Amino acid sequence: MQNGLEQAKNHIADSAQIPKDVSMGMPILTITGDSELCVENYRRILEYTSERIRIQTRTGYIKIDGNRLTIIYYSNDDMKIIGKIGTIEYQ
Repeated sequence: MQNGLEQAKNHIADSAQIPKDVSMGMPILTITGDSELCVENYRRILEYTSERIRIQTRTGYIKIDGNRLTIIYYSNDDMKIIGKIGTIEYQ
């Protein structure tokens, strides 16, 4: 459930036709097949094993389960994960 400030930001972004990833810092996930995932607008890595990666975003958490998962690069804004991606769950 959104609070009043989030609702106002959402309304302004919709009215101005500004993408939500820009106006509200929403995460962007780009998936290539089942072996590559790029995540933009994340805050921090919470868990990192070869079977699970959990990250925090402004809007919640994202859990990636699979096999041989590896973060091949990350910066303050984005990361690239490779391996056999099984599931992606928003928490």
